[in-house]
Amino acid sequence: MKKTLPHFWSFDRLTDASLVKTEDIIWQGPFSWIGYEQVNKLKPIPDIAGVYFFTFEYKDGYILRSVGVTSSMKRRFREHTREYNKGNYTVLDVESAKNGVRKELWHGWQYAKEHQQQFLEYEDVILELIEKELIAYRIFITEIADRRKRERIEATLLINTYSSKESWADLIDGGMSLRGRYNNEIPIEIKNICPHKLYGLPETIEI
Repeated sequence: MKKTLPHFWSFDRLTDASLVKTEDIIWQGPFSWIGYEQVNKLKPIPDIAGVYFFTFEYKDGYILRSVGVTSSMKRRFREHTREYNKGNYTVLDVESAKNGVRKELWHGWQYAKEHQQQFLEYEDVILELIEKELIAYRIFITEIADRRKRERIEATLLINTYSSKESWADLIDGGMSLRGRYNNEIPIEIKNICPHKLYGLPETIEI
């Protein structure tokens, strides 16, 4: 008997366009970074699964600094706080960032791993700068229960930012690990709804 390979389906825009659905997602915020609610007089982050933005106040709205996904906002932000305080994340000058300018005060990621002694030498100064940045952050979130949808939204937003020629796009750290739509997944048209202007959040995206 002749062996038959399994059938592998991939989305074809020419023949499968009718399968594409449209969804609205609601962005809530701004919220405070966990632990600084009394300082900046903002509401605490709800403990939900979803996609989140770090932003700074900028012009008539907010400017995108980072995008992430999680199954628990509170757990993920506690993890972020620990990583910041260990010197593993890049720290920006807040006033420059609020003007759309990336001015690094400490470089995280691989540099931080290779220069731990340097971090320890300036730890007190760097921790003060970190706290200033965390206080300045304005967090926006959208509740998304499905893990793959969260990943696809994150990937699309970051790829959009990486390809942007706008000056604010430079605030985003490059080299993030992304998991966009696979060929066997049907695209989804997303309409982003937010009561505030978020520089870096398109009105519509396809994930």
